[in-house]
Amino acid sequence: MSRLTITLSESRYRALKEASVQRDKTIGQLIDESLDFYGIKSREDARDLVRRARTNAGMTETDAMEVALAAVKSVRRQP
Repeated sequence: MSRLTITLSESRYRALKEASVQRDKTIGQLIDESLDFYGIKSREDARDLVRRARTNAGMTETDAMEVALAAVKSVRRQP
């Protein structure tokens, strides 16, 4: 697992730490969940998602990839 150093304001850090305690999760887990929520996935996870969607929908790989990319773009545009 990779490590990452980020700079947050003191108030943002305290809020994140409080949220992690309230949810009984680590700060890393909260960040991971946030990345999932915004559709940020590894290339491997995205390919697996496309594979499953194509299988379930009976689509070609190209059609499935277009649908997946459109879904990711729509999620990333949200504030």
